[in-house]
Amino acid sequence: MSIITVNNVCKIYYPGEIEVRALDGVSLNIEPGEFTAIIGPSGSGKTTLLNLIGGLDRPSSGQVIINNTDLSSLTEDELIDFRLFNIGFVFQSYNLIPVLSALENVAFIMQLQGVKKEDYIRRSKEILHRVGLGSKLHQRPSQLSGGQQQRIAVARALVSRPAFVLADEPTANLDSNTARQLLDLMSELNRELGATFIFSTHDHRVIEAARRIITLEDGKIVLDELKN
Repeated sequence: MSIITVNNVCKIYYPGEIEVRALDGVSLNIEPGEFTAIIGPSGSGKTTLLNLIGGLDRPSSGQVIINNTDLSSLTEDELIDFRLFNIGFVFQSYNLIPVLSALENVAFIMQLQGVKKEDYIRRSKEILHRVGLGSKLHQRPSQLSGGQQQRIAVARALVSRPAFVLADEPTANLDSNTARQLLDLMSELNRELGATFIFSTHDHRVIEAARRIITLEDGKIVLDELKN
């Protein structure tokens, strides 16, 4: 059974009097446990598609169905709750809370979920050790490098054990060694936890690591291939 079904989705913007079709009749299925990259030139619709799958935006037409839930049927409050309990996000800009420590940033989602304090502290420490930041638990984002902040973002996305993780250009600001370590970690956690990963990327390193490549051009899927 598909964890995600995108059915004939269009997303139209009107920045002026001209209609811009960011997505134009996109349909696809994502199966549990996939490690998939969405690629294409700038303006092809990659981030738009990721935002629609993540419930951060709504399609102009068509359906996005996740775990048998049609996202268009949800109110804004229901959509917030759905994202909270089902989706982990990794943003290019990290989106860490600057006044919180690494530990507090990772624990924040579980606090919102109502997880007991002893559990969210334990799980946050465990995953921060897993991403190599066990000695940085109490440091704030401004005290950490870009690579360390991105690892915190990955830890935050995974710690609540979501059904799937959406990552928008997660390696764009990282050096080659840090990017490779982060991809190895996400691939390892994908296998161990069964979390489904979907990347929007230009980065050849992510494309090489992915097991399925979906190529967009002008808001349409032009190629969808599985690697051997």
